[in-house]
Amino acid sequence: METNHKIYIGASQRMTETIDCSVDLVVTSPPYPMIEMWDKIMAEQNADIANFLEKDPGKSFELMHQELDKVWKECFRVIKPGGFLCINIGDATRTINGNFTLYNNHSRISKACIDLGFIGLPNIIWRKQTNAPNKFMGSGMLPCGAYVTLEHEWILVFRKGEKRVYKTTDAKHDRMKSSFFWEERNVWFSDVWEIKGTKQSLQKFNTRERSAAFPLEVPFRLINMFSQKGDMVLDPFLGTGTTMQAAILTGRNSCGYDIDANFESVIREGIEGLDLDLCNGSIKRRFDSHKAFIEDREKAGKEVKHYNNTLNYKVMTKQEIEIEFNYLISIVRDKNGTYVVGYEDHSDLTTMPIKKNHF
Repeated sequence: METNHKIYIGASQRMTETIDCSVDLVVTSPPYPMIEMWDKIMAEQNADIANFLEKDPGKSFELMHQELDKVWKECFRVIKPGGFLCINIGDATRTINGNFTLYNNHSRISKACIDLGFIGLPNIIWRKQTNAPNKFMGSGMLPCGAYVTLEHEWILVFRKGEKRVYKTTDAKHDRMKSSFFWEERNVWFSDVWEIKGTKQSLQKFNTRERSAAFPLEVPFRLINMFSQKGDMVLDPFLGTGTTMQAAILTGRNSCGYDIDANFESVIREGIEGLDLDLCNGSIKRRFDSHKAFIEDREKAGKEVKHYNNTLNYKVMTKQEIEIEFNYLISIVRDKNGTYVVGYEDHSDLTTMPIKKNHF
């Protein structure tokens, strides 16, 4: 089993290298309109964004979203019927000319995507854990002058058209191999996620100071939830490459775009720095966590009815009996800059694989 991962740097909003209806899932986190760190890159797309920022912030907000709209339109073009679009976005609060205002990024993006033809599905609230002692903004304990803090972001979920269809026995079997555990489903498909953010500092020369990257757990869950092994995952705002790393870990193909040429080295170093033992350890932890769950359930006197012969272990439902995990055995960069990842066809979760190639 192999997957391929392609990086396109310095590209515009039009993803010309990606053909129509070739992507199964988009997972991305764009620049957040009206967050100050994104002002410069937004203004580089349209100078009027900077011109209106002080005198008409609402106009500037709309112009920023019109730049993002171009990307959502391209996503609709490249996603297959039945494929998904998942967008991590936060709303913004900002004081301009003494006026403190909330800018609803999530609702503006939702409207744009639905207008394009996407079907809106239930969203996820990502509640970011914080150690900040102050849970308010403004004038402290005085009424009518303080504002609640934003401690969450949104993960918007859309589908292009009706549900994906599995017509053949082989297609249905391939889908079953990518199933998740019953107890994983109960956590992943909750509408509130409690996940810690990731470190935001960037030390790379010529890049911005903060990465604005989401933690690996976010794309890891979404990729497992809304795609299957061998599918194509796209991130049109690749950033530090977290979505691509999650695709590698889950046995999906991927491609990604970023307009900032300075990020290519950051993305490539992230992939080439992946430790195969750590990657495979995280795969094994999924099984170990499941094993612990089943043991606890049986100790409580509860029945476990089904068995997975590939994992050689019990599972909760019939839909889990074909789950298959695949250890990584190699990551190789070819002459075109594409990363080719090799996996064991049937991994024995009691032993770790021997690494063949890793740069």
